[in-house]
Amino acid sequence: MFVCVSTECFPDVPLSTAMERLAELEFTAVELDVREQGGHLAPTAVAANPQAAVAACSDRQRLRPVAVSFDAAETAAVYDQFEACCRLAEALGVVTMVVEASELGTPFNGEIERLRKLVAIAAGFGGVVAVKTTAGRMTQDAETTASLCRNVPGLAVTLDPSHFIFGSKKPASWEPILQYVAHVHLRDTKPDAFQVRVGQGSVEYGKLFAQLQRFNYHRGLCAHLPPLAGVDQVAELRKMRLLLESLL
Repeated sequence: MFVCVSTECFPDVPLSTAMERLAELEFTAVELDVREQGGHLAPTAVAANPQAAVAACSDRQRLRPVAVSFDAAETAAVYDQFEACCRLAEALGVVTMVVEASELGTPFNGEIERLRKLVAIAAGFGGVVAVKTTAGRMTQDAETTASLCRNVPGLAVTLDPSHFIFGSKKPASWEPILQYVAHVHLRDTKPDAFQVRVGQGSVEYGKLFAQLQRFNYHRGLCAHLPPLAGVDQVAELRKMRLLLESLL
């Protein structure tokens, strides 16, 4: 396992500035946030000018890209945009493509068909689709997520423990999906607060790492901490990096 960090941790500055700040915090690997609203790179822009997107990520301030997080509106162009982002990932040597599941209420078979298309596109560029566990979406519980993986050959999971802790009296089990995990998003969380300062939450990092090790997990542990109002973001990211590194 290795520690990485999302560019979403510095959402209000240009990508180059975000990368510089993350490198100064001594992170060495990064997840690139590619989404239409608020991302450093927009899927429409990547599709419209792939060369410019690669150039924007080329001066990486000593940071090695290890994942691309893709989020785009479900329009007729979404698969073309996803393919463009897979080309970007291939050019950067990235395998893991993080995607959102559809919202709750989406027909199960329809979601399977959508994910199969994404998996097939990514596979053509040597990539792996890792669907995020997210409250309010079809991956909000582990059993449904595992069922999606069984029905979509090649589908992996981005495990985000916060969505199993926030809003619950006790954390729900993510045991059924551990064998499918290809990426992990981490922040500190309490049942009544989705994100709190590092060290003040309920995430049992040591237990989580032990669970992942049982399945020979060797991929990224991604610090995914959007800024908290009134909290020093640099200090929080430094604490998270040191915490994760101390457990490896």
